[in-house]
Amino acid sequence: MVAWKSKKQTIVSSSSSEAEYHALASLACELQWIQYLLQDLPFSIPIPYTTFCDNNSAIHISKNPTFHERIKHIELDCHIIRQKLVDGLIHLTNVPSRSQLDDMFTKSLHPSTFRVATSKLGIYKSSCPP
Repeated sequence: MVAWKSKKQTIVSSSSSEAEYHALASLACELQWIQYLLQDLPFSIPIPYTTFCDNNSAIHISKNPTFHERIKHIELDCHIIRQKLVDGLIHLTNVPSRSQLDDMFTKSLHPSTFRVATSKLGIYKSSCPP
């Protein structure tokens, strides 16, 4: 692993689609940096990098080159994701809600969905004495 970080977004988004779109833009910049780093090393990873996103609206905004009234407030620098798609650096793929393991930490889930998520993470019910 070359880069891994987690931080709050520096902007306030008016929708979850905008927040996801900003996250995709940050990711595109990070992937471009990694690509430049790999070009300097004798190491190559085939592109496009498969990028998973759980927000269909953010994926559609990224892939649609036409201007829409609903996205006019998104800063111009965030549209870098669209250029990276055209350049072939990344490929966006949707992740269905049932595959979102982190939902168990952020939402209340149906017990069966919660059990599936905990089993995929290797978390099992501990046996505590009554």
